[in-house]
Amino acid sequence: MSDFTSPGWSWFVAAAVVASLLACLGVLAVASRGKVIPGDGSTGHVWDEDLRELNNPLPRWWMGLFVITVVFAGVYLALYPGLGSLAGLLHWSSAGQHQAEVLRQARAIAPVYARYAAMPVPALAQDPAAMAIGDRLFANNCAQCHGADARGSPGFPNLTDGDWLWGGTPEQIEQTITQGRNGVMPVMAPAVGSAQDIRDLANYVLSLSGSPHDAAAAQRGQPKFAVCAGCHGADGRGNTAVGAPNLTDSIWLYAPGEAAIVTRIEQGANLVMPAQGGRLTPPQIHVLAAYVWGLSHPQGEAAAAPAEPASPVAPAATAAPAAGPRARR
Repeated sequence: MSDFTSPGWSWFVAAAVVASLLACLGVLAVASRGKVIPGDGSTGHVWDEDLRELNNPLPRWWMGLFVITVVFAGVYLALYPGLGSLAGLLHWSSAGQHQAEVLRQARAIAPVYARYAAMPVPALAQDPAAMAIGDRLFANNCAQCHGADARGSPGFPNLTDGDWLWGGTPEQIEQTITQGRNGVMPVMAPAVGSAQDIRDLANYVLSLSGSPHDAAAAQRGQPKFAVCAGCHGADGRGNTAVGAPNLTDSIWLYAPGEAAIVTRIEQGANLVMPAQGGRLTPPQIHVLAAYVWGLSHPQGEAAAAPAEPASPVAPAATAAPAAGPRARR
């Protein structure tokens, strides 16, 4: 009934169901009063000279089974939802049953995670048993977007490097998994100007990371970067508070090159990292966060700061376009 917003549809369905059951009982009542016509037991109709229509009553066992099915339907509709939006006397629902099964499973596996709850993420990332569990959690909940090897794909962040849109500390990763992320790169073309202005800005963005670019175009595009600095920062190093990518490194969420950056300026991006807090328990999220953190810290060492390429153009900020948020799961 979720597709029908008017309460009248609920009453319509309930009335149709009740009318159908009453009609079945009416048919049974009429059939039970049928009499065999005396003589040859036919209705008197004859076809093809010798085909006669008989009028035998329905067998009592068949009538009994039919009555049982109608009674069963009535009892079922009284106990379970079926009459429109009425919940039934047992107040059962598929969503409620699913939630009960989830809670039962959570209680069953709680002892497995109990020993990991108090362990810090760096230590947990070195525990083979915990990481085996984390690998399964990742495969079931994260690999669909980030890939089985966690290296991502265009529009989905690589979780094996040291580049983090929303911050790569264990606490930040747990927050990302629990609450999800929604990073928006607005359409910037109207604010930038003409098609040539957009290409100039794209070249300036490329210059920030030392990528191949047109130096003259980058020089012209530098002033246009003012519309991007609000998110990416005046120096183009991004802002983890809003998931704005660092534009001074060589890591690209979509693709490098002028055309890819122009596309982002013209089309923007809206990337969503679904919240997992309603699907996974806090201990599961803790183990999964340790697994994700360990992907970029294979020996448990602190993440190395990404190299800072020299920019041939005076510092400013990098063009917002090349990235939408790279939220990590």
